[in-house]
Amino acid sequence: MSGFELLSLILLGALAWFWLDGMKAREAGMLGARAACQREGVQLLDETVSCRSLRLARDDNGRIAMRRVYEFEYSGSGNDRHRGSLMLLGREVVMLDLGAHRRPDFTLH
Repeated sequence: MSGFELLSLILLGALAWFWLDGMKAREAGMLGARAACQREGVQLLDETVSCRSLRLARDDNGRIAMRRVYEFEYSGSGNDRHRGSLMLLGREVVMLDLGAHRRPDFTLH
């Protein structure tokens, strides 16, 4: 096996690992967003989160981990949209922000 073939295999393996790690982190983000919306009594819209940023950061133990920020949308009444975000360090949710949402004071019929 030549050096180019070996380098290509290593690069392909690294890309596969990065993709799989990203999918697992996204799932952790979805679980965090669902739990927060359920706790607040609001509806998670589109049942998805989208990655806003990705960078390396250090965790509490000083180890390097991927820091991902995800955004999602939720609704309090079904007629509105609000934006929330969460930050993962590795696969642990370290920050969650639902922003300000207000429950309606009246019901339209």
